[in-house]
Amino acid sequence: MNKIKQLETFVAVAGKGSLTAAAKAEGVAPAIVGRRLDALEARLGVKLLVRTTRSLSLTHEGSAFLEDCQRVLADLANAEASVSAGGVKATGHLRITAPAGFGRRHVAPLVPLFRELHPDVSISLNLSDRVVDVAGEGYDCAVRVGDLPDSSLVSLRLADNRRLCVATPDFLARNGCPREPADLINFPCLTLSSDASQTRGWSFAVPRKGDPEGRDTIFLRPGGPLDCSDGQVLHEWCLAGYGIAWRSTWEVEADIASGRLKTVLDDFASPPNGIYAVFPQRRHLALRVRLWIDFLKHRYSEPDFWTSLPSSTG
Repeated sequence: MNKIKQLETFVAVAGKGSLTAAAKAEGVAPAIVGRRLDALEARLGVKLLVRTTRSLSLTHEGSAFLEDCQRVLADLANAEASVSAGGVKATGHLRITAPAGFGRRHVAPLVPLFRELHPDVSISLNLSDRVVDVAGEGYDCAVRVGDLPDSSLVSLRLADNRRLCVATPDFLARNGCPREPADLINFPCLTLSSDASQTRGWSFAVPRKGDPEGRDTIFLRPGGPLDCSDGQVLHEWCLAGYGIAWRSTWEVEADIASGRLKTVLDDFASPPNGIYAVFPQRRHLALRVRLWIDFLKHRYSEPDFWTSLPSSTG
């Protein structure tokens, strides 16, 4: 039996999550896929997959072997493509993850566009506000917003992001504008509820006492009659004129450009954090992953990308 076909089958089954799905994608019977896996495990002398009638999971040896197989198959595909008339071509399955709100607006719309450029790549997109274990859960790349914790993962900064205080022009006309962060106590503010992830409050850069050139970061917890655990809801309440919100530029920059929202307290805005592509440390990054990261960086650097209103905010 062809060794490469065994490896391809193993990678396909691991990526699809079942023998049936991998067999359907290839157009063969599940029994054929099963025999290839049996032959591979027998040849290696280790169990790679734990299979039941309801589920399939990788063993410890299977997880380690999967990464090696993906690299070998990617290198083989690239080597073949480099000597073909068509040049190097990305292939295989790309698994990516992103925060839910950011992902809906600024990752999901780009996925079909990327695949139009690379039709031999299939893509799975996971949107979740939990911190996904990129390597442990088998993802090729994660998009993350904000300061990154120390880890063994590799990160590449794709764009800047900062938090701004915003409100509608009508709200500011009715209520006036805060002149400094402490004034927020006198305004209805739209805040994340206490069970949300934003624990320290709204951050501002204020002049350092005794050092006019220096700035210190302070954190405030403004209050108001409305709070919610969902940032998208706060954004919609802000657009409806119910108060001042502290939102990321990726979420409100298009509304600011269109005049639907105005910024306040600009002189006290904190320094920007970043939007990053995060991926497991590998000596050989698959071509499809490299191209995806390059694609994101290019699109995010376009002057009008962040100021274009999305077709839908749902």
